[in-house]
Amino acid sequence: MEKEFIIRSYGYCELALLYFPNSNNRSASTQLGRWMRQNEKLKMQLIELGYKPRKKILTPVQVKLIVELIGEP
Repeated sequence: MEKEFIIRSYGYCELALLYFPNSNNRSASTQLGRWMRQNEKLKMQLIELGYKPRKKILTPVQVKLIVELIGEP
């Protein structure tokens, strides 16, 4: 039974590991960052929501946007 994904604040690495559970912290974070940079709509809307590169914590609103545009982890 799959656990339901909850929209809340996540550490950047914590969220990355949900998307890439078989990766180490650095690889998962790098890959999530790559996905975010390649998706222009996501990138622009995250910036509007106050996201800055190297930010350690993602707000619930930012997490919701990521999930809406790239899917649940």
